Amino acid sequence: MNAPTTILHVDMDAFFASVEQRDRPELRGKPVIVGGDPTKRGVVAAASYEARKFGVHSAMPTREAHRRCPDAIFVRGRMNVYKSVSRQVFAIFEDVTPMVQPVSVDEAFLDVTGALHLWGNDPVRIAEHIRTRIRKEVQLTASVGIAPNKFLAKLASDMNKPDGYTVVPRDAEAIRAFLAPLPVGRIWGVGKKTGDKLAGHGIHTIRDLQAANPKELTAWFGEHAARHLLALSQGLDDRPVHDREPEKSMSSEHTFGEDQTDPTVWRRILLEQSEEVGRRLRKAGLWSGCIHLKVRNDKFQTRTRQQTLAVPTRQDLEIYHAALALLEKTAPDRPIRLLGVGASHLTDTPVIPGPAQLDLFADTPPAQASDPAVLDRVIDQLRERYGDKAVQRAALARKPEEKE
Repeated sequence: MNAPTTILHVDMDAFFASVEQRDRPELRGKPVIVGGDPTKRGVVAAASYEARKFGVHSAMPTREAHRRCPDAIFVRGRMNVYKSVSRQVFAIFEDVTPMVQPVSVDEAFLDVTGALHLWGNDPVRIAEHIRTRIRKEVQLTASVGIAPNKFLAKLASDMNKPDGYTVVPRDAEAIRAFLAPLPVGRIWGVGKKTGDKLAGHGIHTIRDLQAANPKELTAWFGEHAARHLLALSQGLDDRPVHDREPEKSMSSEHTFGEDQTDPTVWRRILLEQSEEVGRRLRKAGLWSGCIHLKVRNDKFQTRTRQQTLAVPTRQDLEIYHAALALLEKTAPDRPIRLLGVGASHLTDTPVIPGPAQLDLFADTPPAQASDPAVLDRVIDQLRERYGDKAVQRAALARKPEEKE
């Protein structure tokens, strides 16, 4: 019988500030803010728990932090030191399991499913082992969330900070009860705008979201976002822990056998490349927040353009339309030798868009339209089973130029 999936989210406590307090005993027990001179423009990189009591948090302007906590001690960051300590901490993680996915220098997901039998099938023993080693070897503390998936583990690691751990139950009803009293803003992807929109419809807690009408959520946010909200409100998240450095970008390039002047061919190749990039994003469980275009002409002059997206995507046609718009802005005036489409700003946590603008002349409102990603995923499955040419869009029906 396979062991149930068990994910740990390990999060160092006030990491940068704690390193400073560790290395400078005179700072211990005092409000410490890593962020430089408060009289100049800048932002808080980290705040000790003593400073957080005054409402100071990371990314806050340093001037505002000083206003809230006039007695705070501001120190300049030492990134080389933080990275060195981070390597020590991650070495501890990797002694427990090879399935380690960094989130930043001070936090990571660990899939300990395969290691459970070595610890009497008790994930708490693993969490306590990690926390004890961190305390002894680097003189710092960490908090841990223990759960069946990444969303729940991340949420749990923040519940008993600092220097604690939280175990999320496994039973579906118990998970629902665990989530119910929490504010809806604790759900991944729910920022201030989405939170305000939900509040406007009387949804303040995850319990409210669990009881929400799916059709109404779809009308307010669209089909994809509604599914995302409802799934996480039930504690459902199937994203795996990646035991490798996450990809920072994906791209597809095509070199023409002969320099190409026909815009129809350019568009067909862009669509083909956009489908390839979209397929790779979906396979990796990622969304892209920025689309890139690369154009090289017959004189080997290369131009690159990029477009940041309002909402991350992994849909073929959204990638294509962004790339096509960039090509039109580039306005090639010479034959093209190479075309490339790329995606960056990758994330495995999609941002929930706001309500869609209604089209006055549309036959059906956006809420009732089908989700384009569903078609993309079906096409992926058909091509994986029957070959890349099993399903093609009309624009790709003609045989494209052979690649070099």
